[in-house]
Amino acid sequence: VQLQASGGGVVQAGGSLRLSCAAPRSIFVNHAMAWYRRPPGKERELIARITFGGTTNYADSAKGRFTISRDNAKNTLYLQMNGLEPDDTAVYYCNRYPSGPRYWGQGTQVTVSS
Repeated sequence: VQLQASGGGVVQAGGSLRLSCAAPRSIFVNHAMAWYRRPPGKERELIARITFGGTTNYADSAKGRFTISRDNAKNTLYLQMNGLEPDDTAVYYCNRYPSGPRYWGQGTQVTVSS
């Protein structure tokens, strides 16, 4: 099963986007989840993670601008991104934390124009 992220798009610097990821219950329940991204020409990186109970942790690049959340009743993961910068341009993915190799989906493209 591949996890499909949605909600990406093209925004101007300073704008906001909200990403979503609906997951099968078997993948979601009782597991930490995370958002990752792959900027152009770079390796995929972890940007935010959240335990099943809601404890969050962010990469330095995301602190203060991004908010990860989850709705355990809907098996859905979210990433609210504010104050977007051109360096946030990337394909964004959702997965478990630690990631499960077979769960990687196509991701959703976020492009931030200056």
